Amino acid sequence: MKHALPVRLSLSVVVAAQTFVSAAHAQDDATKLQTVVVTGTRSVDRSQSSSLSPIDVVSAQDLQSFGDTQLGAILSRLAPSLNFPRAPGNDGSGIVRPAALRGLSPDQTLVLVNGKRWHTSALLNLQGALGRGSAPADLNAIPVSAIDHIEILRDGASAQYGSDAIAGVINVVLKGAAGAGTNTASITAGRYSAGDGRQWQGEASLGVPLGGDKGWARLSLVQGHADATNRGGRDYRDPSSPVYGQRTQRIGEPDIRNHQALLNVQYALSAGVDAYAFASTSSREGTSPALFRTYDSARNVPSIYPDGYLPLNDVRSIDSALVAGVRGTTTHGWRWDISGNYGRDRVGIDPIHTLNVDLGDASPTRFNAGRLIATQKAFDVDVARDLEVGWLRNPLTLAFGLEYLHQQYTIDAGDPSSYVGTGAQGFPGFQPGDAGSHARHDVAGYLSLENQITDKLSGSLAVRHEHYSDFGNTTSGTLSARYDFTDAFALRGTAATGFRAPSLPQQFYTTTSTNVIGGVPTQIRNFAVSDPVARALGAEPLKPEKSHNYTLGAVYAPGAWTLSLDLYQITIGNRVVPSENLVGDAVRAYLDSQGFANIQGGSYFTNALKTRTRGVDLSSGYRLDLGDAGKLQFTAAYNRNHTSILSVAPNPASLTQNGLELVRVGHIAQGYITRGAPRDKIALGTDYGRGPWNLHGALTRYGEFTVNQDPVGNPGFDQVFPARWLLDLSASYATHGWTFTAGVDNLTNVYPQKYKAGSDGAVGGTWPYPDYSPFGYSGRYLYTRVAYRW
Repeated sequence: MKHALPVRLSLSVVVAAQTFVSAAHAQDDATKLQTVVVTGTRSVDRSQSSSLSPIDVVSAQDLQSFGDTQLGAILSRLAPSLNFPRAPGNDGSGIVRPAALRGLSPDQTLVLVNGKRWHTSALLNLQGALGRGSAPADLNAIPVSAIDHIEILRDGASAQYGSDAIAGVINVVLKGAAGAGTNTASITAGRYSAGDGRQWQGEASLGVPLGGDKGWARLSLVQGHADATNRGGRDYRDPSSPVYGQRTQRIGEPDIRNHQALLNVQYALSAGVDAYAFASTSSREGTSPALFRTYDSARNVPSIYPDGYLPLNDVRSIDSALVAGVRGTTTHGWRWDISGNYGRDRVGIDPIHTLNVDLGDASPTRFNAGRLIATQKAFDVDVARDLEVGWLRNPLTLAFGLEYLHQQYTIDAGDPSSYVGTGAQGFPGFQPGDAGSHARHDVAGYLSLENQITDKLSGSLAVRHEHYSDFGNTTSGTLSARYDFTDAFALRGTAATGFRAPSLPQQFYTTTSTNVIGGVPTQIRNFAVSDPVARALGAEPLKPEKSHNYTLGAVYAPGAWTLSLDLYQITIGNRVVPSENLVGDAVRAYLDSQGFANIQGGSYFTNALKTRTRGVDLSSGYRLDLGDAGKLQFTAAYNRNHTSILSVAPNPASLTQNGLELVRVGHIAQGYITRGAPRDKIALGTDYGRGPWNLHGALTRYGEFTVNQDPVGNPGFDQVFPARWLLDLSASYATHGWTFTAGVDNLTNVYPQKYKAGSDGAVGGTWPYPDYSPFGYSGRYLYTRVAYRW
């Protein structure tokens, strides 16, 4: 609890790519650059190596290269531009973890599944973690066993896909088809070398033909369990405490129970017309720790917990989705796709092993704190055709379409015992005044053109207009070009405008939580921006974020060696961020006058910032065929970026009128944006295969990051955490359809640097590591995996 490109994809293109990629996986990885990609283009023959924007392709085999079973964590190892911080507490963020591209906010990356917009999580990340203030899509709700490959478009794509695509797009392409050699099952088990964190996960993907060769259905399943790890420090704060010298605080990996299923179906209705659908369900539950309450604390009832207690939050996310549609190609070559899309995410955060001090000895120790529910409904029509234009040497790809999007966000109140008085310690319940259901809709239309203008020059143009019911109209555009000087060398570039609609949680989420301010647990209430109390504290109606994206890159691929270099700049105006925790005697007096007697401070969301992110992506690969001695492949990738704050909007007059001299976005809040993510990341990989044996090694360097700790901007309280190198190794042996793997992640048992003694974040030494370490703080992990393919 502490602190470019044409538009929306046609699934006909997706399925064609699935077939191609499945065949490519049976070949060696040298064919990867010739893999047809479907993200960011409506052309049917655009490969990764010929794309107009930088795209990473992650295969199903790549996803099995590590012992970690969390999709976000695996991608962060494979794609240096993607970060997946492993927050230990922070309410539900340890269970529903956000992932982010290019050091930006997680909700500025759009997630697609088979080219369709995936719904966002109901959980708002509000505490002191990277991605603070975001409610992004939950990558870990997608079963890994269902994935054929993933395409990561590292470029702004609002003109192609709409809101949330400022940083880029992650498109998860599902496995399809049925037949010999396509079915898989595996089980992975492991534990950390410290002796805790035991976990196992079983996966299966089973396909059956439908109507002979008319179609197929594929069911993918995941079942897993992980025990918690604990790297909390011993509590030496009070020699008279009955738990003096014991480990009172839990930080590390959470305990998680995971159940997932996804069904993917396709059936030919007639020649050139296919029906398709995929449906998924995911249930993930675990406990997230709050701050330890000492035996003599005003936040304890000694008759219930004579030694003090550690409040835990029982977090459960239930996620479901259904996409269904019909697509086809007319006799005149028009490709069309009509689909419906429904997604729902329900999150509960129920405090357990805790109490409500205002209820005294009668307090329960487990509470129903309420529920958060986010739903999405979409209807899409997409049309494309390759047109012969007399003055053009090659066909012109024309694409256009419409989308209707409906989003709803609901807060259900908890039981009265969870919110009366100060509420349940660890996570006070949602009050009736917090509860409510809020909805909006959006109507969008797009048009795109793409053409191989000459043998060497290709380009694309896309424009998209949106009308949101809550903030009005916006138009985005993208212009991309590529020039191939030789068969091995090309330059490419993109200029784009983009936007992100402020999410419904950012507009309406209201709750009370415990923050550590000056080393003291403090009750902070996040207000909806429309709340009169928030307006008195300076809140204003939220506006959409607006971005300008520029990318310039080079591709060099002579023979077995490939190299790409891309420079980018992303400027975002009206950036939506949580305000500083507004505290002080004047704030407390005002809140008390408004009936919030147990609240010491407030916060809300604001458009107060304009930021600029500049960075570079570098990736390279080399494959060496050693003949009878086997095959050797090397990969190297590097990302470096820096976000700076160009301006901070002045405080509104309402603050002065109410006698409140406050800093709405101060040193700590700005630090999350500018220095909270690693400044750079290096990923080096080596694979060696000979006969049935395969050896894999990965060396990852996570660059330095900074934790700002003093709200008045005293740099003496900030701490820079130095870079760390992590080494992962594994060995596999394959025989008669079976594959046996043994491996170790973080072989050298690396941990992040600890907080300085006396730091607020350290909580008296009981919380020794920084909240948002990019690789966690549980140490060496050993695992084995057994897989079977038939």
